[in-house]
Amino acid sequence: MTDFSDTTPFTPPFSTLDNPRLEFVMEVRLTFPEVYTMAPHPNGGMRSAVLVKGGTFEGPRLRGRAIPGSGGDYAYFRPDDTAVFDARYLLEEEDGTIILLHNKGFLWGRKPDTMARLRDWAFAGGAPVPHEDYYLRGNPTFETPVGKHDWLTRHVFVGVGERRSDGNCLRYYALV
Repeated sequence: MTDFSDTTPFTPPFSTLDNPRLEFVMEVRLTFPEVYTMAPHPNGGMRSAVLVKGGTFEGPRLRGRAIPGSGGDYAYFRPDDTAVFDARYLLEEEDGTIILLHNKGFLWGRKPDTMARLRDWAFAGGAPVPHEDYYLRGNPTFETPVGKHDWLTRHVFVGVGERRSDGNCLRYYALV
């Protein structure tokens, strides 16, 4: 496991031009049971907002909670039914450190009816949608105070997500 707190250059294994490497950082589970919608949107499609009600995060070097009411996801659903999400909210590490997570990414269905089924599941009590039916990926950035967790501000991350009936679960990986 890479020591993210070390400010000296990484020692192998690290990414090379022909071999990018990812290391697991944390899993974030969020609940946001309410949705607010603006439709129709002037650009076509619609805008929705879900506010973080709660959640947790845990990884090899981080653990804590999502701060309720500290933000949410403000997704734009394009006319092609791709959700372009833009989420910002606060995490509180168990040592008390406040971390701002800003996640941008995409959610789209691999089948023509997937997005309608996801909306029905998430907001109308419909049947669960299998993870393989959709693409949910993010590119988060973090802001932290200088100190123990500022390694989060010096790496590129990718996230792989799964929709849940009352929120999302995202697993974040650092490109080392």
